[in-house]
Amino acid sequence: NGQKPVETRIQFASGTIETSLWESIQAADANPMLAVELSEIFAWTIDFFGIQKGDRYKVIYKESYVDSTSLGINKIMGAWIYHNNNEFWGIPFVQDSVRSFFDEKGNSLRKAFLKAPLRFSRISSGFSNSRFHPVLKIRRPHHGVDYAAASGTPVHTVGDGVITRVGYQKNGGGNYVTIKHNSVYSTTYMHLRGFGKGVKQGVYVKQGDVIGYVGSTGLATGPHLDFRFYKNGSAVNPLKVEAPPVEPIHDNNQIAYETVRAFTMSWLKLL
Repeated sequence: NGQKPVETRIQFASGTIETSLWESIQAADANPMLAVELSEIFAWTIDFFGIQKGDRYKVIYKESYVDSTSLGINKIMGAWIYHNNNEFWGIPFVQDSVRSFFDEKGNSLRKAFLKAPLRFSRISSGFSNSRFHPVLKIRRPHHGVDYAAASGTPVHTVGDGVITRVGYQKNGGGNYVTIKHNSVYSTTYMHLRGFGKGVKQGVYVKQGDVIGYVGSTGLATGPHLDFRFYKNGSAVNPLKVEAPPVEPIHDNNQIAYETVRAFTMSWLKLL
């Protein structure tokens, strides 16, 4: 039938951030969709809207080709990010028939709370390289984080919980949603243009559900999300919340994991 064979190649990319992760990956002649893949893997541990100049990354991945045309990234084989003077490892492992990523201690990279209420992939898709920049955090004069983003960008709950308030503050947060995650933590999302489908008081939501859309309702100069995190009723810095991880590597998988980890980490260190 004349179809050309698909070839899968193992690729490597590494670099230092100058302006954005996307542009750094482009400058390394790698597939810029790696930025989105990395943002999904580390979504619980790194706020990709806070990536800074001087941060570094290394990644091993499989990419499919027909001749010299890329069909896209097949899977990430291992990743390392240096951010805020910390090293973050992403080591793939299949546990309970699900492939996910773990750190060097065998803890899942998935946590009780996402690091950011906006998905990096929604921001970075559809931008030309020349005008691409991830969301700018415009200011932090208060007990939250402001994310500047296009009006209508979906806002996601960072964790499971129950919606306790859906309201409007004319001289403040505009349309807002508050979610109680457990007896200790709750979050609030402000200046929303509108609410997600079925969002009302008493409704249970799951991590990642769309609860509203970025807007400029209330006291806001332009479209942005004001995101607040409360611990025992007091506002805390959302970027400093240490969320508990989900299931770590099981004892009966420990030896198999240690083999994968040693191989992946030594490979990444060579880059």
